[in-house]
Amino acid sequence: MNASSINWLLSLMHLFVASETILPRHKVDVLIYNYLQNGTDLTVHCKSKDDDLGVHLLAFRNYYEFKFRPNLFGTTLFYCSMQWDGRMHWLDIYTSERDTCTYCLWNVKPEGPCLVEYKKVTCYSWNTDA
Repeated sequence: MNASSINWLLSLMHLFVASETILPRHKVDVLIYNYLQNGTDLTVHCKSKDDDLGVHLLAFRNYYEFKFRPNLFGTTLFYCSMQWDGRMHWLDIYTSERDTCTYCLWNVKPEGPCLVEYKKVTCYSWNTDA
């Protein structure tokens, strides 16, 4: 490896470190709580365009948690299907356009999911389009 190659690699490394410093990407923590009634189990399956987080079975008042870093382009999207009592629902659990939370706590209820943030609760309807 010659001096020119080493200088090029060092420059590239400095650029990477500088971009991480200038454009820090915060980590997002998503928690999904089962608030269905009568001890009903909730099956959760979350995905993004790039990641399939697998299927998780949540007993009443238990939760599933995942963490990620939003992309630099502001287009991060995670969606989850929720199934109980033979019915399936789904929602966009995180979208860069809508969400500003870094700790996104969701309570899943039969009528719809509620995002619980500091001093604020926002409930949504289930997504309807396939």
